[in-house]
Amino acid sequence: MKRIMILVVLVAIAAVAGAVRSSVGSVSELRELVSHHNTGDVRQEIRETYQLSPGARVELSGLNGSVKIETSDSKTAEVYIERTASTQEAMDRRKVTIVGDADSLTIRGEKSDSGFFSRFFGSSAGERTTLKLPREVMLSAKGVNGAFVTSDIDGAVDVSGINGRVQIGSAVGRATFKGINGNMVVGLKKIDSDGVTLSGINGNIELQLGSDVNADFDARGMNGRVVTDLPNVSIDKSKRGSYSARIGNGGAGITAKGINGNIRFTRSADAAPAEAAKN
Repeated sequence: MKRIMILVVLVAIAAVAGAVRSSVGSVSELRELVSHHNTGDVRQEIRETYQLSPGARVELSGLNGSVKIETSDSKTAEVYIERTASTQEAMDRRKVTIVGDADSLTIRGEKSDSGFFSRFFGSSAGERTTLKLPREVMLSAKGVNGAFVTSDIDGAVDVSGINGRVQIGSAVGRATFKGINGNMVVGLKKIDSDGVTLSGINGNIELQLGSDVNADFDARGMNGRVVTDLPNVSIDKSKRGSYSARIGNGGAGITAKGINGNIRFTRSADAAPAEAAKN
């Protein structure tokens, strides 16, 4: 029996040693994991340009850093990404792929294959993304570890899985925001029949409404209040955590669910001068 136990222990030790050897791959990987903080930053810059058709789809996903987007009437999309890491090995653990044509532009960050210890304990690259886009696009962002800021978008907006503040200059049409860990400021110039959806937001939300926006608002499961700075918005609190409101004459829906924060209705900056001129 004692010989059998010794044999089992030896087999187990051999298996663990083999797993560690195959996962680490080399002594240099372990050395890099331990000493990367003493190494100067490694940097990489990515610059690309694409021509997009009106209504093209722009998708961003898996980016480890902030995203800033400026829009204009141009048809040209300019991509600038600054990547930084502690070492070249850390830089190589992540990659950013960009694919574009006239109808779409996709920017995706993802981890590359690496050893066991690197995947769990090693640092990886971060990226700061700056885009100049045509205003008339459909914008989708998912899985961004940083602030997400964009100026006006004349198309649908779909934003989810953001670990940072979200700021949208203005959106026209359908807008969806889900799984945001940060405060939000969203301009709503117009709302189409698909409406606006807010869900799983951990932060305060400011909805800056255009002067011509007419909508019905419904909120459920709120851990916060709904307030308004506007005279044409009437709010009703039916029960704890539930609110409804009519904006102007009512119309397309704005729905909110699972909000851990307050929602405030304000007037968009570009709508205020127009209203003052009417008066």
